[in-house]
Amino acid sequence: MTGATAVSGDEDVVVGIDIGGTKCLAVAIRGNAIVDVSRRPTPPAHALAEHLSAMVADIESRLNCQVSVLGVGAPGLVTPEGVVRASPNLREARDEPLGPQLRAMGNWRVHVENDATAAAYAEWASGAANGARHVMMITLGTGIGGGYVIDGEVFRGANGFAGEVGHMIVVAGGVQCPCGKRGCWERYASGSALREFAGGEEGEVMAARASRGDSDAVAVMNTFANWVALGLANLVNAFDPDVIVLGGGVVESANLFLPSVRVRLKEHLYSSDRRPCPEVHAAVHGERAGAIGAALLGRLR
Repeated sequence: MTGATAVSGDEDVVVGIDIGGTKCLAVAIRGNAIVDVSRRPTPPAHALAEHLSAMVADIESRLNCQVSVLGVGAPGLVTPEGVVRASPNLREARDEPLGPQLRAMGNWRVHVENDATAAAYAEWASGAANGARHVMMITLGTGIGGGYVIDGEVFRGANGFAGEVGHMIVVAGGVQCPCGKRGCWERYASGSALREFAGGEEGEVMAARASRGDSDAVAVMNTFANWVALGLANLVNAFDPDVIVLGGGVVESANLFLPSVRVRLKEHLYSSDRRPCPEVHAAVHGERAGAIGAALLGRLR
C-alpha cells in the first residue's frame, strides 16, 4: 500500500477498521493507495457499531466520498455473520452482533473478520510474507492473536474461530488471564506482558532505554523475546509455516527483540538441526496491518 493525500476519479473508497484493546484504527483505501488514516479510543462493546459508523462518516466527510465497503477486524471469536462471541480484551463482548448492526447503519457492504486473520491477509497480499505458501501471523498487542494464510486462502477453522493462539497455555496454573484461564501465552508475550516485565513502564519508554543499552531494559527485552519464541516454537511444531510475521503495536520496537526471537526459536524448536526454521519478520504494514487486511477482505466479499 502506498500513501496519498488526496482522492480523485470514480474508484470506490474502501474502509478497514482494526479494533484493538485500547484504540480503533481506520484506513481508507482508494485503488492501491491509503488516502486516510484515523484513530479513536476503543469503546465498550455495546457502543462499537455506532462508534465505527461515526468513524466512517468522518472519513466520508474528509474525503468527500461515499464509502462502498467496510471491513472490520475484531479481536476474539468472530462468526461468519460478524457476531463477536467472546473477546477478553474487548470490554463486555458477549455475542455482540457487530456485523448485523453495521449493515443496518449504512449503505456499505460489511465484512467482519478476526483482527489477526485480517492482518495475516494484508501481510501475505502486500507485506512481509508476500506470496509465501504457508503464512502464520502473530499480533502482539494488548493480547495475542493469530492468523493463517495457506496457499493464498485464509484459514478460519470449522467455526471461524481458528487463531486464538494467545490462549494457548504455556504455564500451568500461571498468571491470571482476562479470559478466565491461567498461564495463557498472552500473559507472557503480549504488549501488556512486556509492560508488566518492565514494572509498569510504558513499552515505548522501556524500548528507548533498551536502545541506549540500559542493562535492565535489555534484560526485559530478552525475557520477552524468549517467551515470544517459546510460543512460536509450539506453533511451528504444530503447523510448520514457512514464514512467520509478527505484528501489533509491539513490533514498533522489533529491532530490539526480533534477533533474539530468531535465535531462541531455533533453540526451542523440535529437531531444529534437521529441519528448516521458518523466516520470522516484522509486519511491513506495522500497526495498520489489521485495518488494511480488513479492507482487502471486505473488498473480496
